[in-house]
Amino acid sequence: MLHKTVSFRRTTLALILIGVLVLPLLAPAAAQDDDRVSSLGKYRGYSEPLYDDYVRISQYVPVRDGTRLAVDIFRPVADGVPVDDPLPVIWTHHRYHRADTDENGRVYSILDSVPALETLIEYGYVVAAVDVRGGGASFGTRPGEFTRIEAQDAYDMTEWFAEQPWCDGNIGMYGISYLGITQYMAASTRPPHLKAIFPQMAMFDMYSFVYPGGVFRDDFLTQWGFRTRMLDKSWPAAPVDDDPDLRLLEQAIEEHQDNVNIYTLALDQPYRDSTSGPANTMLHFEWSPASYIEEINQSGVAIYHLAGWYDMYPRAALTWFNNLTVPQKIIVTYWSHSGSGGFNLMTEHLRWFDYWLKDIDNGIMDEPPITYFVMGAPDGERWRTAEQWPLPDEQPTVYYFQPGPSDSIASVNDGLLGTEPPASAGFDPYTVDYSTTTGQTTRWTDGYGGGYGYPDMVTNDQKGLTYTTPPLDVDTEITGHPVAHLWISADAEDADVYVYLEEVEADGTSTYITEGVLRASHRATSEPPFAYMGLPYHRSFEEDIAPLTPGEPVELLIDLLPTSNIFDAGHRIRITITGADADNYATLGLDPPPTISLYLGGEKSSSVTLPVIPAE
Repeated sequence: MLHKTVSFRRTTLALILIGVLVLPLLAPAAAQDDDRVSSLGKYRGYSEPLYDDYVRISQYVPVRDGTRLAVDIFRPVADGVPVDDPLPVIWTHHRYHRADTDENGRVYSILDSVPALETLIEYGYVVAAVDVRGGGASFGTRPGEFTRIEAQDAYDMTEWFAEQPWCDGNIGMYGISYLGITQYMAASTRPPHLKAIFPQMAMFDMYSFVYPGGVFRDDFLTQWGFRTRMLDKSWPAAPVDDDPDLRLLEQAIEEHQDNVNIYTLALDQPYRDSTSGPANTMLHFEWSPASYIEEINQSGVAIYHLAGWYDMYPRAALTWFNNLTVPQKIIVTYWSHSGSGGFNLMTEHLRWFDYWLKDIDNGIMDEPPITYFVMGAPDGERWRTAEQWPLPDEQPTVYYFQPGPSDSIASVNDGLLGTEPPASAGFDPYTVDYSTTTGQTTRWTDGYGGGYGYPDMVTNDQKGLTYTTPPLDVDTEITGHPVAHLWISADAEDADVYVYLEEVEADGTSTYITEGVLRASHRATSEPPFAYMGLPYHRSFEEDIAPLTPGEPVELLIDLLPTSNIFDAGHRIRITITGADADNYATLGLDPPPTISLYLGGEKSSSVTLPVIPAE
């Protein structure tokens, strides 16, 4: 399993909160003998480094309602003087401080946390970072996250950059996570001068992130909400240049004191159509990037999406790709939220922005639009390309849950997983164990700076229902979206159901691959309002909620986050089902815990459909 053990770069809390991926320091190679190369992670001969220094300027810029936003501007320097030639600007709308200071007054800017951004400056770009309103050194108060007024601020800042004498009118954006989401929101306002963006690991639909399957993502909202409140109210950002006595910074932080508590607000919005405020606003729609697909398509902004199989948002990025008609590319890596190892991402930024902001025809748009990493594939075969998603050669294969034993684990039932349905109908009973957990260093904790690294899943599996194949005869590639089709009943009015896909090695070690979750009362499916790749869509309006009738079977459709993994010959595929993830979600916490019956065989045969890619 060494080839599947991903080494992720560990980042400090400060670097995570700065909100931009720590990029490898590799710069594009210089041209040799007019040899020009432009391909994934490789670039030379199309543009050359022009500058070897830069100057940082920090100031306030008022937006349309007069609120002053703090901005850092990094301009190339030639002979000790900022370059007068107008250049493209690439900026980020920053949620986590565009810059900080230490106790000695030293400023730590975005180039200290992401030094690879200097490559863009060297190649003739102006780089900028803007504190969001109500955050950092910017004035204003935050009524929430991803608001329309914040998106309007992005429009105003984009057009302000375009008006500056050192800008040639071509604007791009960069950044990860919140800083990726703000790029989609900026594009939705259609700034005339915004030409291209590079959002990394960014959300699509707000409700499905805050309440996946109707279950509150408690730990993430608790930790992220606490950290952002401290950043806004208690941890001062760096002042702008014209504020040496910090008077303006103190005034700005005073305005931050009225920022909304996002955790409390989210907890009070349990349904997709929950409303808030005197205007009865449905925040899961108004603040969700998915609500603005049409506007983004109308913008014409070119988009290079980036996702990671172990990040929070791989399904989100692929859903973006399937809904947008603008010029676009997508790359799906093997990373978690803080990962960046083994790939020259800054080269991809430079190729993208050279093409769209400098009109350099480097061939990037002649390449297949999809690039993805297959975990466990041999060297030289891990990066693959495609024209569409899901992959056209995908073979959805039904694996049925069967009575055991599999002789692979001492779980509650030790069931089998196979492509033939059970010979007779039955069920496996399971009394929910509220101590089950995927741990405290998951794809979700990594999203707020809590670290990444799943444990051997055996301890968790032993407390749940497991269904495991015999050892595989051949390597088996699964690339796409697994979907669990479960028939259950319970002795309570509700239950949470967690489904995990794992790879089991010959020694019994079980590796987490992906997961899905659904609260049974949210089981109703609806026609999605956007292209959803054939996946089950749970609308989760308040009127859709249907309690269980004790003892009455119901059908649950649960899609797992997409993945691409080769399950080695001799290893096993396992599906584990539990009723809680204690360290990551808010459980129902019923007393006594409910007993769930999972049905096998007959007309109510539980199964999982895996997207198998046939071997060549």
